[in-house]
Amino acid sequence: MVTQASTPTPQQVQANNKVVLNGVSWQTFKILMSEVGDNRAWRITYDRGVLEIRMPVLEHEVPKGLIEDFITAIADELEIELLKAGALTLEREDLTRAVEPDSCFYIQNESTVRGLEEINLPNNPPPDLVVESDNTNSSLNKLPIYASIGVAEIWRYRKQTLQVYRLVEGEYEQTNQSLAFPFLPIAEVPGFIEQSKTIGQRYAVRLFRQRIREILQNKS
Repeated sequence: MVTQASTPTPQQVQANNKVVLNGVSWQTFKILMSEVGDNRAWRITYDRGVLEIRMPVLEHEVPKGLIEDFITAIADELEIELLKAGALTLEREDLTRAVEPDSCFYIQNESTVRGLEEINLPNNPPPDLVVESDNTNSSLNKLPIYASIGVAEIWRYRKQTLQVYRLVEGEYEQTNQSLAFPFLPIAEVPGFIEQSKTIGQRYAVRLFRQRIREILQNKS
């Protein structure tokens, strides 16, 4: 027996490169994702019938890319492995929720997912760290979605500020200390992003790497 997919309500196109569809069943959502495939620029958030489609913009992508480089630099200085999974689709049919972060990393669980061709929740662990660059407001609150999936830590860059959230008993609490990198001075990170606008991105990353090296040397 074939179940007819529900028809979403008319789309609402907003000024910030975002489309929101209401009344989208999980089946319709999965059909859409299957038909468009992975070769697409836009990212999705799905929460129990509401589908948001977002197009990346420059002011959003630049900070995200720099933060990715910073995290990679930290891993290199610590001489640890990590898996940068990018905008990996994190979905749970049992929760009827799905989200694509701006970027995500496996750090503590890197060895668990190393070499996998695909990651399926909840059979595999969620990312240890999610990065969100929120220069435009989302219609959906992603934090409850990430919490239900079990993401331990979120970095949210917004208005030249980096906010860090830790998952505590099913809810996020803002903190000044990263779970993955407790030595990292969170408040200093936005300064390197701002510097990149005048000195260039690679120079800013090199300066950040030098700062991390100094911190680690002082700890030893």
